[in-house]
Amino acid sequence: MSPEKMIRMANQIAMFFETKPHAEGVNGVAAHINDFWEPRMRRQLLDHLATGGEGLRPLVLEGADLIRKPKAA
Repeated sequence: MSPEKMIRMANQIAMFFETKPHAEGVNGVAAHINDFWEPRMRRQLLDHLATGGEGLRPLVLEGADLIRKPKAA
């Protein structure tokens, strides 16, 4: 997936959870990504986060540590 599409998808999730209390929003973003993103998508997101996460909304950045790292291929 293109980096732009991955960022847009993650940010759409974050925008939904921005209406919730902060801690619930952080946890909700990570839970949604863990539950619905396939390992390749999570790996791509985590790689982007490791390089600074440019373009990602704050809830995605804050939830990064809660996103499960996929097993090595």
